Amino acid sequence: MPKTVQFDIDDVLTRAMQVFWRHGYRATTMRALADATGIRAGSIYNTFGGKRGLFLRALGHYDRVHREVPLAELAAWPSPRQAVMAAFEGAVAAVLEDGSQDGCMEVNLALELSPHDEEVAFVVARAFSGMETFLRDAIERGQARGEISRGVDPGATARALLALFLGLRVLARSRPEEQLLRDVARQAEALLA
Repeated sequence: MPKTVQFDIDDVLTRAMQVFWRHGYRATTMRALADATGIRAGSIYNTFGGKRGLFLRALGHYDRVHREVPLAELAAWPSPRQAVMAAFEGAVAAVLEDGSQDGCMEVNLALELSPHDEEVAFVVARAFSGMETFLRDAIERGQARGEISRGVDPGATARALLALFLGLRVLARSRPEEQLLRDVARQAEALLA
């Protein structure tokens, strides 16, 4: 009779995600994962196929929780301009109010693994593309509502906003200075003028 899983998969993914997010893939050991998740290494292998399998599932979990769900909620806001700014303000608040210097797991992995790991590069590129799509759609909706000038190029501005947002997440790790982070958010707002 096969063993049944005796733990909450989402809880394990959340705990593993936090370890990978904070330490990166390479620096994370099976011991650290077992300690953080409360399950043995054998169970990690049996359930996820090992460290890499758990990592990929944790990365997918991160993307759902920290990108897909929040962006879907912001896309439903009546003011597209305010939705874009809320994304930037949320990133700033994570640093200034919550004290997080972890940045963005996907940005961190883009730097650590994407250059030589095609599977991770694909996941990260899809996430960044999803953020760009959110921004472009918000700009187009904002133009239709008269909140954003028709002179703003939706595609080019979405890409510039994406670069500012990703840069903000990198700065959160290396220079979590309030004025710096707020200046980046203000530049995002200026692009929507």
